[in-house]
Amino acid sequence: MSIYVMHFNEVDRTNLPEVGGKGSNLGEMSKADFPIPSGFCITTSAYRDFIAASNEIGKFLDLLDQLKPEQPDEISKLGKLIRDHLLTISIPQTIESSILDAWKIVGEEKAYAVRSSATAEDLPTASFAGQQETYLNVKGADQLLQAVRKCWSSLFTDRAIIYRIKNGLDHRLVYLSVVVQQMVFPEVSGIMFTVDPVTGNRNTISIDASFGLGEALVSGIVSADSYQVREGQIVKKQIAEKKKAVYPGIEGGTVTQELAPEIQSKQALSDDKILELAQLGQKIEKHYCSEQDIEWCLAEDRFYILQSRPITTLYPVPKVSGTKLHVFLSIAHLQMMTDAMRPMGISIFRGIFPFGKDSVSFSNPMIAEAGGRLFLDVTPLLHNKAFRRYFIWRIAIVDELMRDALAKIISSEIFQQEAKASKGTTKQVFELFKPMLPFYLKGIPVIVDNLFFLDPSGIIERATSPMEQIINKYRYSITQVSGTEQIKRVQESMEKLFQELNSSMMYVLLSFIVLPIAGRLTRLWLDEDLDVDALSKSPPGNVTGEMGLMIGDLADTARKYPEVIDYLERAEDRTFYQGLSKVKGGNIFRTELDRFMELYGMRCPGEIDISNTRWWEAPTLLVSSILNHIKSNAPGEHRDRFRQGRKEAQEAIQKLLERISNTPAGSLKVRLISRLLSIYRNSTGLREFPKYVIIRFFDIYRQAILAEAQVLHQKGVLERKEDVFYLYFDELIELLEDRFNEDLKQLIDSRKRAYEQYQKLTPPRVMTSEGEVITGVRSDVEAPKGALIGTPVSAGVAEGYVKVILKPEAAKLNKGDVLVAPFTDPGWTPLFYSVEALVVEIGGMMTHGSVIAREYGIPAVVGIENATKILKDGQYVRVDGTRGFVQILE
Repeated sequence: MSIYVMHFNEVDRTNLPEVGGKGSNLGEMSKADFPIPSGFCITTSAYRDFIAASNEIGKFLDLLDQLKPEQPDEISKLGKLIRDHLLTISIPQTIESSILDAWKIVGEEKAYAVRSSATAEDLPTASFAGQQETYLNVKGADQLLQAVRKCWSSLFTDRAIIYRIKNGLDHRLVYLSVVVQQMVFPEVSGIMFTVDPVTGNRNTISIDASFGLGEALVSGIVSADSYQVREGQIVKKQIAEKKKAVYPGIEGGTVTQELAPEIQSKQALSDDKILELAQLGQKIEKHYCSEQDIEWCLAEDRFYILQSRPITTLYPVPKVSGTKLHVFLSIAHLQMMTDAMRPMGISIFRGIFPFGKDSVSFSNPMIAEAGGRLFLDVTPLLHNKAFRRYFIWRIAIVDELMRDALAKIISSEIFQQEAKASKGTTKQVFELFKPMLPFYLKGIPVIVDNLFFLDPSGIIERATSPMEQIINKYRYSITQVSGTEQIKRVQESMEKLFQELNSSMMYVLLSFIVLPIAGRLTRLWLDEDLDVDALSKSPPGNVTGEMGLMIGDLADTARKYPEVIDYLERAEDRTFYQGLSKVKGGNIFRTELDRFMELYGMRCPGEIDISNTRWWEAPTLLVSSILNHIKSNAPGEHRDRFRQGRKEAQEAIQKLLERISNTPAGSLKVRLISRLLSIYRNSTGLREFPKYVIIRFFDIYRQAILAEAQVLHQKGVLERKEDVFYLYFDELIELLEDRFNEDLKQLIDSRKRAYEQYQKLTPPRVMTSEGEVITGVRSDVEAPKGALIGTPVSAGVAEGYVKVILKPEAAKLNKGDVLVAPFTDPGWTPLFYSVEALVVEIGGMMTHGSVIAREYGIPAVVGIENATKILKDGQYVRVDGTRGFVQILE
C-alpha cells in the first residue's frame, strides 16, 4: 500500500524521491534540531495516484515532449490546459483521508503554509526554487485540500515546463510532493545566503530582512535591509525604506499593509540578531557541507528556518592549502576557450607546463582546476612588487578586463596585508621559472644572432624547420610501442614539450622586442606613432592565416562542382569520403582536402582540450566554413585580399622609410628601422606557431590514448572508447597496470554528469581562494550613449548585421555580417574571410582573434562582457575597432 503522508520527523535527505527537495531538507533539518516549524509532507505517491485518475494526462505529456524553450506561446497554452484539467480531478478518498488525518495530528485550529516540493528541486546541480506555487495562511480542511490540488497542478507552470526542457528533465520523471508546514507569524523575515551571492565570497554571509512575511521580499513588493557578516563582524548595513509589509489575513491568505512612517526606516534586525542569525546559517552550511540559500523568520524573539537549499549558481573555488588569500586567473580566457574540459584534457594541459614544478613530476601546483576549467595561481607574482608591475602590464595585452580586476585585488586591504607579510617572494618566483631557465639562457644567442647578424628573411625557416624533426621523433617513439609503455612515452613527451618548443618561442619574442624599439624611434624622429595595423597585415609564416587561405582554396575548388557543394550540405562523417568519391569533382576536391588535413586536420574549435574531436576525424566540422566562404566571397578573393594586405604593409614601410630618409643622418636611420621592420614582418606571424606545434603533439597523444582505449573497450573495461577522456592521465596508467581500485562505470557516469553541469557555468576571469569573483570594467573609452564598450584591437569602422555564433561548425554567414562570438581560437579562423567585423566577449590585443583580424584588415572589438546575449541576430551595428565600441543602429 502506498504511503501518502510522512511527518517531518520521519524524513531526511534519503527520502528525496518520496518528498522532494524541499520536504527532504525540512525533515533533515528537523532531525538535526534546527528550529523548523512542525508539519508533514504529502508524498509523490499521492501525486502519482492523483494524476493516474486522469485519462488525458498521457496525451498532454506527449504534446509537451514535442515543445522547445523557444516556443513560449505554445508552452503557455498547453501548460494552462494541463493545470485547468488537474483542478477538475477529484482527490481519491484514501489520499484525502491521509492528508486530513495528518493535519489533525499537527493541529486543526492552526494556519499552514502549503508549499510545492518537486523531486528535481533544491539539488546540488539544479534549483527549482520558485517554480511551483506556495499558499500561505491556509485555514481549514477545504482550503488545505484546494491548496494541495493547486500545488500539484503548478508542476505545469510555464517557468517549470521551460526549466525542465532546458535542463533535459523528463516531464514524466519529475514528481511533486507537497509540504504542509505550520505558519509562523513573524515580526521580521527574509533570506540569508551563506556566501555573498553577488561576488561569490565564501567568507561573507549576506542577509536580507524586512517586516512581516518573507513572501513580500521574494515577490519584490517591498525593499529589504541588507546586512553582511564576515568573521563574526557586521561589515555592511544598508537600511532600506520599507513602506509596505505582507501579513496574514484574518480569513486566510495574506494582505499587504502600509507601514507606519516611524518604522519605515527602522533597522529590521538588531545587530545582536544579525550575528545570531549568521551563526545559525553557518551551522546549517556545515551540516550540508555546501553553501545555502535560507528562508528564515523571527517570531517572539526566536528564529525559525522555513527552508534551506543549496546555491547552484556559484562557480566552484580552486582548492588551496592554508588560509592565505590566493589569486587565480582563468586559463580558459587566456587560451580563448571557455568551454568546460574533460578530465583527460585537463590533465594533459596541466602536464605540459613546467612552471611551478619541483621536478619533471606530472602534477603542477601552479595550475588549479575548478568547474572543469584551469586556473593559474598568480599569488607569488603579485606579492612581489617588481614582478607585479610587469605581470599586470603583460596581462593587459591579453585581456584588459583581467588587468582591471587584478588592479582591484592588489589595492584591497587584505591583499596589501598579505603581500607585506609574505616573505621570500623573489625566491618563490625564481623557483617557478627555474625549470625553464637553462633553456631561456640557451635561447639568448638565437635572439642576438637574429637581431644583429642573420638575414631576417630566413627567420621563418630557422624557426619552423627544427620542429618537424622533433615532432617526427616523438611520433615514432610513441607509435612504436603499445600498452602502458605507449602512454608512459606520451607522458615523457609532455614533460619535455615546452623545452623542445623553446627555440621556436625565442623567434616569437623577436617581434615583441623590435616593435617597441621601432615605435620609439619613429616617435623620436618623426613625432608620430607607428602604424602597427598597417604593418601587421598579411605577414608571412602565420600558420593560422595560411590555414584560412587554404579553406578559401577548398571553397574555390568546390564551387566549380555543384554536385560537390550539394553533397557537402548533406554529408555525414561516417560515410563522408565514400560519398564524396561518388559525385562529380569529388575526387579532385578530396585531393585538396587531404592536403589540408595533412597540415591542419589536427585542429578544431576548442583544440586545447585533447578530448575534442579533430577535423580529420569529423570533416563535416569544416563544411559550414567552406559553404560560408563560397556564399560570401568571389573566386580568388581571399588570395587577392591577402596580396592586397601584403602590398599595403610594404607601401606603409616604404613611405615610412622615405620620410625617415629626409631627416638628419637619414640613410643610417633607414638601415636601422628597415632591419627592425623586416625582423618584425618575418617574426610576427610566428606567434601562432608554438600553439600549432602543441596541437600537433596533442593529436599524437590523442591517437595513442584512443588506441589504448579501444583495447580497453574490446576487453569490456570501457563501454565506449571515448569514455577514456573522463579519466585523468594517471588514472589511465593505473587502469592499464591493473592498479585502478574504484568502480569505473560509476566514476565515469558521475564525471559525465559533472561535465554537463560545468558546461552550464560561466568561468570568471579572476577569482580568489575565498570564491570572490572580481569583475573588471573599461571606463576610458569615448563612445556614444548606450554603446557596448570593449577593447579596440583592429582599427577601422564597419557596419553590418549581427550574426551571433556560439559554435563555428554551425555558422551560417552572409556577406557583410558582423561575427559576434564568445571567443575565437584557430578553429574559428575559417569564418573570418566571410565577415565585415568581429566582436568577441574575451580577449586582448595579442589574443588569437585580434591578431588574425589585424592581419585580415577587419575591424575588431574584444572584451565585451555578454556580447552574445546582449546583441541579437539581425541587429544592424557599427563596430568601431579604432576606439573600441559597438553601437546598435536603427
